[in-house]
Amino acid sequence: MVRAAQLLHPQREPVATRAAATVLLMRDTPRGPEVLMTRRSPTASFAPGAYVFPGGGIDAADAQAHGIAARRPTQDDLRLTQAIAAIRESFEELGVLLARRADGRPADHRDIAALDRHRPFAAQCAARSLTLAADQVHVLAHWITDRDLPRRFDVPFLVARMPAGQEPVADEAEQFEPLWIRPDDALERHRAKNFFMIFPTVRTLERLRSFASVDAVLAACASEQPLWTSCPRAGLLAGKEARYMEGDAPYGELALACPDGQILHALDWQHEQPVRLLKHLMRLTAGNPGVMTGPGTNTYIVGDAASGYLVVDPGPDDAGHQRRIHAATGGDIRLIVCTHSHPDHSPGARPLQAMCARRPQILGLPSQPTARPDSVFTPDGVLADGELLRLEGGGTTHTLQAIHTPGHASNHLCLVLREDGLLFSGDHVLNGSTTIVSPPDGDMTAYLDSLDRLAAACTEHGIEFILPAHGHVLGFAADAIARLKSHRLQREAKVIAAMRAHPAGDLDAWVPLAYDDVPPAIWPMAKRSLLAHVERVRALRLAD
Repeated sequence: MVRAAQLLHPQREPVATRAAATVLLMRDTPRGPEVLMTRRSPTASFAPGAYVFPGGGIDAADAQAHGIAARRPTQDDLRLTQAIAAIRESFEELGVLLARRADGRPADHRDIAALDRHRPFAAQCAARSLTLAADQVHVLAHWITDRDLPRRFDVPFLVARMPAGQEPVADEAEQFEPLWIRPDDALERHRAKNFFMIFPTVRTLERLRSFASVDAVLAACASEQPLWTSCPRAGLLAGKEARYMEGDAPYGELALACPDGQILHALDWQHEQPVRLLKHLMRLTAGNPGVMTGPGTNTYIVGDAASGYLVVDPGPDDAGHQRRIHAATGGDIRLIVCTHSHPDHSPGARPLQAMCARRPQILGLPSQPTARPDSVFTPDGVLADGELLRLEGGGTTHTLQAIHTPGHASNHLCLVLREDGLLFSGDHVLNGSTTIVSPPDGDMTAYLDSLDRLAAACTEHGIEFILPAHGHVLGFAADAIARLKSHRLQREAKVIAAMRAHPAGDLDAWVPLAYDDVPPAIWPMAKRSLLAHVERVRALRLAD
């Protein structure tokens, strides 16, 4: 866990959440499924004027109405209460009644007319012997309001089929203008800025676009577990507020820089100024963006004025980049560490060293004979596996531990900042792409074994964040590594299938099959990793 004293902003407790429930009422049409939406009052305290799905807070009476609700065998008490709340809100806001009569027939306009939207809902239903159709209400998603907002809700987004023969009628107090709309159409109107929706609504509609029918949506929700859970985070992009879910690239960086939800961190990629991630941690991105480097190579600067600084990956031979590193540290660089010797990582080490009066030692692993000519590298000192590097000053210590991680390159290593649970992953783990493993210096078995070492380090050191050489900071470190390994093994399965389909084939024959999910323009680069997979598969067969 990151030391509280190193956080950029004063800690604060986000506003407590209130339990609520929202329901997506859906119907099929020849053009695809539609969802019922309404416009909130322009004076509403939460999301005024937004187009939303009906819903609201869960009342104590909802939990007391289990006796008049039908439930699935797998539907627990919490899910039942949420479904009852959603049914009640649908009736109070839109006059839609998900219920059945005593004879099993669905409620109709006569039942709706007999109920008063402003009186206790469950008691009225019980008096008419109506059973709430909670067994027809399924959980789709789980949203928790962003940490920065003054009103926060913990809310399942539920889904149900619209009862046949009923028409929504807004209460004209909380909700207005009910309309049926396809997810694609709602999103298009939102992009055109004439259909305002809040972030969870937009992201939910984006997920619904892939479903061809209401039955398909309900089938996907059969497990009683949400298809996704999210508590979004917000940062600044081009000076404007931008929100992200857990799977979005900037999410981990926002969690590191602003853990309590402050909207203060700029996410724009630029190369002129260092980006402060913690009090003792800066990132300076080199001006070498490209297909292989993403927004550029990240140089990380660890330390402070009292301890001096350690530089991780000084980048390519770019005099401007090295000058900016020197300026960010005031020239007080104690150590320079290269995670590996590729030309976007290590060539800047000697020029940066020459700028410093202390002439800091350059540490890393020497390149092997298998390295490309542009990746030859000889450090001043060889870092042993597990070796500790320390910066000390002002009563604070920053300890980095080296972990040898061959695979992407034979001389690749990662660093763990032990006091804060941070992993500097070099090119072994990236944000937004998978690294290329290019033989002979790259080796896929070594790469996978190194992923296992990093997974073990996450457990040992409580690592929560990964700081890659390309892309934003990654959160949920152990999960990210597990997903990466799973992805590599899934790719390997496709490689094996391609090799079996064309046993006399070569890389050109196999790449369209093994990499059919990436654009053909990427295949020349993908062939390098494909070769690494092929060599691994053949070696494993020989071992058997």
